[in-house]
Amino acid sequence: MKTLADTTLIDNWRAAWPQALAVWSKFTRLRDPSLCASHVEASKQGLSGSFAMIRLLDQSVVVDLPLVSKLGLDDYAVEILAHEIGHHILAPGSASDQFRLLARMRRALPTLEHHAPMVANLYTDLFINDRLQRQAKLRMADIYRKLEKNREETEKSSGVWTLYMRIYEQLWQLEKGELGGASDDERLKTDAWLGARLIRVYANDWMLAAGRFATLLLPYLVDDGIDNADALHPGGYLHDTRDAARGCQTYGAQQIEDDEEGGAIHPVHDRRISGLDNEQPAPDAPAKTGGGQLREPFELGEILKASGVHLSDHEIAIRYYRERALPHLVAFPTRPAPESPEPQMEGLEAWDIGDPIDEIDWLQSLMLSPRPIPGVTTVRRVYGREPARAVDAMPIDLDMYVDSSGSMPNPQQHTSFLTLAGAVIALSALRAGARVQVTLWSGKREVLQTPGFVRDEDAILGVLTGFFGGATCFPIHCLRQTYTARRERPAHILMISDDGIATMFDDDEQGNSGWDIAAKALEKGGAGGTMALNLARDWDGAGGHQWMQKIYDDLKRARREQGWDIHAVERFEDLLEFARAFSQRHYVR
Repeated sequence: MKTLADTTLIDNWRAAWPQALAVWSKFTRLRDPSLCASHVEASKQGLSGSFAMIRLLDQSVVVDLPLVSKLGLDDYAVEILAHEIGHHILAPGSASDQFRLLARMRRALPTLEHHAPMVANLYTDLFINDRLQRQAKLRMADIYRKLEKNREETEKSSGVWTLYMRIYEQLWQLEKGELGGASDDERLKTDAWLGARLIRVYANDWMLAAGRFATLLLPYLVDDGIDNADALHPGGYLHDTRDAARGCQTYGAQQIEDDEEGGAIHPVHDRRISGLDNEQPAPDAPAKTGGGQLREPFELGEILKASGVHLSDHEIAIRYYRERALPHLVAFPTRPAPESPEPQMEGLEAWDIGDPIDEIDWLQSLMLSPRPIPGVTTVRRVYGREPARAVDAMPIDLDMYVDSSGSMPNPQQHTSFLTLAGAVIALSALRAGARVQVTLWSGKREVLQTPGFVRDEDAILGVLTGFFGGATCFPIHCLRQTYTARRERPAHILMISDDGIATMFDDDEQGNSGWDIAAKALEKGGAGGTMALNLARDWDGAGGHQWMQKIYDDLKRARREQGWDIHAVERFEDLLEFARAFSQRHYVR
């Protein structure tokens, strides 16, 4: 139950909200803040470990007022709210920028990547607070004085926090130690000056200097030896972007930017900061190291989890391969609207003297007047053409079998071109209106399959991104059961594997010949079959060990007797080009 004091505090903070918005611009529009009267209410809003937070998903600000009161910050409503608004307006501003920022921070913190979220928070706070203190004349320094005053005498400041406070003292021309940055260490004095210069120099391009700031803090993180990132500052109450991107879309997070790796340099090596003449590339012409490359799935997962996006490795893999497949999909199908070959009567119009006399519709003219008057009661027919009913072409369904044995990469950890190729083809088939069945297989009883032929992207990608990593034994029973009876719609059978595909010609658990099952499947499917196999391009003419030669002979027989279209890809990367060509051939009208 709220007390009168609680109500008064909430009213005061609510009244401060318009003023905090106006600090950034009179046109700033955000939803009203969630001012929580209890820790429980704040926890329900997702706030923990800090007295305030932002949510980039719905552009919200959440404040834990009891914790604010405990820290003695009741009178700093405009400052705290304006600071949180700054995270929405200035840095990070959006979920995609939060992902980009954390990627740069992690690259600059080798072996200490788990500190990247807190370092990123400290970094963006510097830009926001410096602007609010100097341009808006808000009392940001007083907040840190309060926090320093409330710090337990037995609570020792970390080296990171001491450097951080000294940077603020440099930025705002305060006495050394006024905010808690007292130290006679020459290294700390120099680094604080470099940190302050970095904030001023890159005030309008904060993303570019993120790696430089993390590199500056790296030695202090090593010296502190703290595992819990919240312990880097007194009380652990300042991590207001901990879960900022929770629930947000993850598109764009897998791209490695060109200047990402080159930005992980110490500020002393940046001539714009230090003023020294050195050989480092100028910030406005960064070294091209990313080259448009993409992250591995596990790297994307670490960035997303650090941003507050709580997804399993499997769910992250689904998003990863969906996004990677999108540029390679076939275009959505279009069709011209054919016109009827016969002209259709649309109505009547006046026939006037000078028009061809054979165009007069005498019946309609005499119905208007038994005594026709040319140009007055005479009419003629008007004809046009109307579109004929377009006949939908029946798309070919796709029955895909993807190898997930030990010779294949785990798509949840590293890029699997089998999974990517499967995603490109399956999603292209869905665009064309087809239904898709996916079977992931490895050893005996290691089979994962969609519930029949479906049009559910998540179900399809959920199977494609699974992993077994076991032995190699094609699930002949799945092929048999799928084509027990003739299908109403044609289906093309696609195998993505390596030489292990030859196990599909073995006998099944009922003693049926795999050759017979494959032949019957092609017949009942009615749209042919394709194999994309990791083999040497000259496999059909190459020799080899006896067991390998038998596999080649089986594949030649399958092509010759059953009509399998076999594509050899020497590298798994070549599967992407195969997928594009296959999709164009089968799913472009």
